[in-house]
Amino acid sequence: MAKILIIEDDTTFAQIIEGFLIKNKYEITTVTNLSQAFKVLTQQGFDLLLVDYRLPDGTGLDVLSYVRDKGITVPFIIMTSFNDVRTAVKSIQLGAFDYITKPVNPDELLMIVKNSLLKKQTDNQAKSLNNTDFIKGKSPVADKLYEHINLVAQTDMSVIIQGESGTGKEFAAKTLHLQSKRADKPFIAIDCGALSKDLAASELFGHVKGAFTGALNDKKGQFEVANGGTLFLDEVGNLSYEVQIKLLRALQERVIQPLGSNKQIEVDVRIITATNDDLANSIKQGEFREDLYHRLNEFKIQLPPLRDRGKDLELFINHFIELSNTELDRNVTSISADAKDLLLQYDWPGNLRELKNVIKRMVLLSPTEIATIDALPDEMMIAVNRLPNTNPSDLKAVNETNEKALITETLIKVKYNKSKAAKLLNIDRKTLYNKMERYGIE
Repeated sequence: MAKILIIEDDTTFAQIIEGFLIKNKYEITTVTNLSQAFKVLTQQGFDLLLVDYRLPDGTGLDVLSYVRDKGITVPFIIMTSFNDVRTAVKSIQLGAFDYITKPVNPDELLMIVKNSLLKKQTDNQAKSLNNTDFIKGKSPVADKLYEHINLVAQTDMSVIIQGESGTGKEFAAKTLHLQSKRADKPFIAIDCGALSKDLAASELFGHVKGAFTGALNDKKGQFEVANGGTLFLDEVGNLSYEVQIKLLRALQERVIQPLGSNKQIEVDVRIITATNDDLANSIKQGEFREDLYHRLNEFKIQLPPLRDRGKDLELFINHFIELSNTELDRNVTSISADAKDLLLQYDWPGNLRELKNVIKRMVLLSPTEIATIDALPDEMMIAVNRLPNTNPSDLKAVNETNEKALITETLIKVKYNKSKAAKLLNIDRKTLYNKMERYGIE
């Protein structure tokens, strides 16, 4: 029986969720504030945390920081009001599994809980590397990729993993770690694109109480948490110039200095970084230090986009169908000819991540053993000029179809860079996110 910790100050709401989850065979512990949560987390182990964003003595992000600092690996779901959705998205970028908005739909909650627990189980199994076909494939380009991974994994060389969004950079980094002599030590992943300048320095190197406004307690940096293991810095090109200087010093001298402290801490960490863009261009523009680049680039691994992986695409389609059948309790065994043709023609700008989401949606919308083209998103048909006709007399439907098509085409054009898409569409990012959610654009 999975153990779930609910952190929610609305006792009535907490009791409703608790009763619902108990009926679905989960063991529940409920607390109402951060201090209670921290205490119980030191006394018990949990399989899942279900956390309200707004708490009397802090926020759900404080809980997320606490479990990360303590090295507690547990799925984390944040509950938030609609107005806090952007903060919830930020929490996902910082490591939360998912979020759910209030009022909570029971079926949606149950699905997210099941998916998070299943992911935890899958992650544990992945440590044995039995699931490397997730990105490995069997094409010549995949063979070359894994030849390079196998060669560099046993060393302590710093590695840059370069590839488009969704190509599996973090999975490649985990594979390097699990095949290395540091496999029994921590693997810590940080999305540098989600960190401000001040937050990045604190996240990497830690801080002492009073180091800056809001520093209410000492915080251990991720360099220290990952000591002996591997630190994966995703989108490293987004780090500010000041933080790049601190990072270079940490790599050269193998010491860090928490913000506000005179104490230096020795660390032994292998660094793996990832980027969508060529950092050489950032160096030319004065946005990235050349000396840091050379320190990080002892070995470079280029992840190919899905469109360049040939017959691997069919392998991944079948793989994700199997995973989705298990997660969603479906039994899709085949794909109709026109649906498969569309899957193979589509350019997949979001690569493996987009493919996984599309296949999962297809399986969910397929009640029979055969998945049809109706279960695939309209934007795919737009991209290959196969959009079905709408009723020309339904003005609202026509306008919505045109708007969805324009948003989809723009996202594909900028390779799903939301900031660039919003700028081209002349709307703010919040409006873009709302419209993407409305039209089911992933």
